[in-house]
Amino acid sequence: MLFSAAASRNGKECHYVRGKCKRGAEMGSVWLLIYLVAAGIAVVQGVLIIAQIWEHRRFVRGRFRRLLKKGRSGRAMLLIPCRGTDLGLERNLDTLLQQDYEDYQVRFIVESEADPAYAAIQRVIGRRADVRCEVIVAGQASCGGQKVHNLRMATAELPAEVEYLAFVDSDARLEPCWLRALVGKLDHDDIAAATGYRWFVPTRGSLANWLLESINANYALSFGPKTPGFIWGGSWAIRRKLFESLDLRGAWEGTLSDDLVATRVVNRSGLRSVFEPRCMVGSPLDTNLRDMFSFLRRQYLISRYYAAPWWAMALVVVLFADVVFWGSAGWAVWARMAGRGEWWIPAAVAASLYAISVLRGQIRSSIARLYFPDADDVFRRVCRFDAWAGPLAGLVNGAALVSSAVGRHLVWRGITYRLHVGGRAEPLRRDEPGGDRRDETEHGRPARAGVRKPHMLDVAPAMESVAKRASTGTRQSP
Repeated sequence: MLFSAAASRNGKECHYVRGKCKRGAEMGSVWLLIYLVAAGIAVVQGVLIIAQIWEHRRFVRGRFRRLLKKGRSGRAMLLIPCRGTDLGLERNLDTLLQQDYEDYQVRFIVESEADPAYAAIQRVIGRRADVRCEVIVAGQASCGGQKVHNLRMATAELPAEVEYLAFVDSDARLEPCWLRALVGKLDHDDIAAATGYRWFVPTRGSLANWLLESINANYALSFGPKTPGFIWGGSWAIRRKLFESLDLRGAWEGTLSDDLVATRVVNRSGLRSVFEPRCMVGSPLDTNLRDMFSFLRRQYLISRYYAAPWWAMALVVVLFADVVFWGSAGWAVWARMAGRGEWWIPAAVAASLYAISVLRGQIRSSIARLYFPDADDVFRRVCRFDAWAGPLAGLVNGAALVSSAVGRHLVWRGITYRLHVGGRAEPLRRDEPGGDRRDETEHGRPARAGVRKPHMLDVAPAMESVAKRASTGTRQSP
């Protein structure tokens, strides 16, 4: 009897163990199936990105082979907001005054004459007396971003003869055909705006420079002939009448992002914004890891407030690719070290995704050579990094996206802002753009006559005299 009872208990235990093992095997098969489906989606996603980049390359080569026609004519005004000293600032500004467009004028905008950019602008203007130039002193912004405030002040009163408005950042280095190419894209009435984009060109080799160039290039190549493009605020143009009829200046009030707000207004109007490859501008780059990550987080945080669907999509796509690749690589290493037989499955997935990344990077490098055929050795090394270290750049990009999911404070050109629901921006504190030079101007010798010395977060109480012209050719917003 005792033997019979013990045998019965042992039988039940064996049956329980076999059932548990069977359920574990079934659960493992389910997870393996889920993993393989996710891996397949990641591979398809990578192939689709390659197709988009290849289409971008085809589009760019076709545009560059085609002769740039003269296109429309009419007075154009370039508007350039400046704050502080960008890398190669004077050389960047020189390119603004070397455009081969027949009839244009340039309007620079600064926060104050104490800004070191003001002195650089004056030197640049002094070298090209044949181009009509003026400087707007906009004062400090009490609400909204300083850049948006500068643009609103500069567009408060426009000369009657101006037909086109072109906007460019002070860190952009333009080709002579830049303005002609932008204005030429506005030939069709259903096109509201023409835009270029930025390609970072590192001035020296460093991990931070290479990472930022690689991450930025991913987004630069998302533009194409048919993809719904965003307007990029550092290189775009619009017809003056349309700018006024859409009330872009009013839409900018109190906001931080000039380009995402412009994109939203144009899209709601039912008109199109188009990408022009000849307006891809080089931007000199020399940064460190902390500033690189701060830049990425700021860009994504602004997108979260002004283009939430796009930000959410970028978060999902980038994180999904990161999790599948790095998860596969980690699983393959662990399984191999543990002597498990399935190690080759995640290893094959990781190898496939890495091969796609390398191919994508190689195509990107060929596109970079189309845009910058005279690239130096530093830029060539960046292209090699872009090709072979794509997963690392993707990991950093994903971390920046995740960090932008929380918080609402950011620092942009020395000014700390708080973002509110709806996109309203509140300046909290600022560093003086002139540093010691600003103190010397105010305390070491008298400020220039007729120029109001701005105080912390003090803004013009009214805009009646925005267009008052001083005898020096400088406009001042009180």
